[in-house]
Amino acid sequence: MRMLAFFIVASLVANAYGESYYPLITNQIHLIRPKSGSSGSPLTGLSCLSWRFGVETNNIVNWKTVPLTCEDYVGHYMLGSQYRKDSKTINKEAFFHAQSLNLSKNGKDAWVFDIDETTLSNLPYYAENGFGSVPYNATKFNAWVSTGSAPALPESLKFYGKLVNLGVKIVFITGRTEDQRDVTEANLKAVGYHTWERLVLKGSDYSGKSAVEYKSAQRKKVEEDGYRIIGNIGDQWSDLLGTNTGLRTFKLPDPMYYIG
Repeated sequence: MRMLAFFIVASLVANAYGESYYPLITNQIHLIRPKSGSSGSPLTGLSCLSWRFGVETNNIVNWKTVPLTCEDYVGHYMLGSQYRKDSKTINKEAFFHAQSLNLSKNGKDAWVFDIDETTLSNLPYYAENGFGSVPYNATKFNAWVSTGSAPALPESLKFYGKLVNLGVKIVFITGRTEDQRDVTEANLKAVGYHTWERLVLKGSDYSGKSAVEYKSAQRKKVEEDGYRIIGNIGDQWSDLLGTNTGLRTFKLPDPMYYIG
């Protein structure tokens, strides 16, 4: 019995710390281990993977730009299949949540969506601007927004359609400013977001205030008008923190920029 216990513990330790710790243990179940540099040789992209993990879990905050050494990593992630898969997983779970609820019959259940990197994608812009590795340029970004050519995030658009079919009211709350209302409305409709209850853009009265303050205040107004926020989805933690966040929040991936 003691010998069996030893081998069980040894196997667990070997898988956790590498083959060199217990060289006789050859059975490997941790598939990512051989690719992670655990043998001692550094692998390109490993630190960037850790950096992205820290960003997505909100452990790395108040950062200004993507590390230059991670520009290629972030670019490959955003343009590759993994970003789409991650987005699909989050939207799928969000739908399961909505589907599990006893929705009210008064038409007052609402879902809050952010816009940039949540419903609309600015990836064409960021692909030409270092995937977030260069400082944010408001003039250039606003010029991009004014083209009204941002594509929909495919998985978010599917989720949006399912919510509409359930009778859930859609509320967009974005950090875009009021002077961008017309182009934002046109862009949303052009890519498939045809109906919503509210489209809230940032007015001058919230100038200088944090995204958390602004979005919390706007969600409070939604609830004060009798709506029940059953869910809230965004790419920034500032979309999801604060007050009046709804029954559940869902964080979409975005390693390109940080908004506090």
